[in-house]
Amino acid sequence: MNYFNYFTEIEDTFVRRRGKHLFLSPMDWALMETWKQQGIPLHIVLRGIEKSFDSFESRPRKRTVKSLLYCQEEVEAQYAEWTEARVGASAANDHTDDKTPFSLEAISEHLQRNRESLLELAAARRPEDDLSEAMARAAALLADIEDDLAAGATLDTRKLEDSLGGLERMLNNSMFAVATSAELETQKTAVKEQLKPYRNYMEAVVYNQTFNNLLLKRLREQFSVPRLSLFYV
Repeated sequence: MNYFNYFTEIEDTFVRRRGKHLFLSPMDWALMETWKQQGIPLHIVLRGIEKSFDSFESRPRKRTVKSLLYCQEEVEAQYAEWTEARVGASAANDHTDDKTPFSLEAISEHLQRNRESLLELAAARRPEDDLSEAMARAAALLADIEDDLAAGATLDTRKLEDSLGGLERMLNNSMFAVATSAELETQKTAVKEQLKPYRNYMEAVVYNQTFNNLLLKRLREQFSVPRLSLFYV
């Protein structure tokens, strides 16, 4: 991940989670520069941003997040935990936690398989395509995570799942961006038909969530986008 991409990936993630485009302030850019100088890995910064917005959205409020400074505490907390985990990795190179149901080997294979798949899919699409770009970016970030694990970082599957969830959200947004209006309408109609027998038995919130999940599933199948979550190891 080069110097320029470090900043653009952070900006893109912040703007995507905020939901509205917002020019970052000089203070925000200075904060990113500080993180870069401190050597905070990009995937750790992105995880901190994702966690900050998850926390914000769990407690609805009238005010909105206007500055990257809102994420500073979480980013630096994630970095502190990451650093501590690396220092405390065992000499036997057994850097999986006791609670994970997955082996390090299985997770590494999962990450590598999806990274290679995303690169192949990106290469098959037009270079200027939003989804192609998102796939290439996700693949690069997966490579960073792979390198992190190979270097001896303690495996925390909860934090890894947070990182993978952020990449999946980026890919989801890109699928919606490249799908034509006709394609989206066709997929929505198919989902409505699929849910029609159950519609009257479902609360509105449950129906909408199920509808969105099924729509994303159909779009992933349409564009052959792999699932990155550890549930698919």
